[in-house]
Amino acid sequence: MALLDNPKFRWIYDCGRKGLCPRCGKASMFDGWLRLAKRCPSCGLDFSFARADDGPAFFALCLTAFPLTFFAVWLEVAYSPPWWVHLVTSVPILAIGCLGSLRPFKGWLVASQYVNKATEAGTEGLWAKMEGRDADIPGGDDTR
Repeated sequence: MALLDNPKFRWIYDCGRKGLCPRCGKASMFDGWLRLAKRCPSCGLDFSFARADDGPAFFALCLTAFPLTFFAVWLEVAYSPPWWVHLVTSVPILAIGCLGSLRPFKGWLVASQYVNKATEAGTEGLWAKMEGRDADIPGGDDTR
């Protein structure tokens, strides 16, 4: 598959999945389970650029919870078990699946933002003003 052969995609995927710094790939980008570190301890990359926001939760719901919900529905339709069976199977599977996938999804989004130099369209000047730094805008200031 051509996408998996792309070195840029592979780097983003590996750094995100492992939670490694997207610049050096050596140290962890996390300072807790989901909290990003202020800087990479290895190369000093400042992670203030990262704006994962609700992205990890969205991907966890769409790519993890949705398919796992089919298991719960299948279990109900196929066997019609008592409610406690869902309590000991469906609920833990959904909880572990969703919570376990949040960190890789957040790492993937942060690595993708760094590698692709992503910013919100037309708002770099406003972010710079808010964060008290100089805007790096090729076309000028967008704070009108």
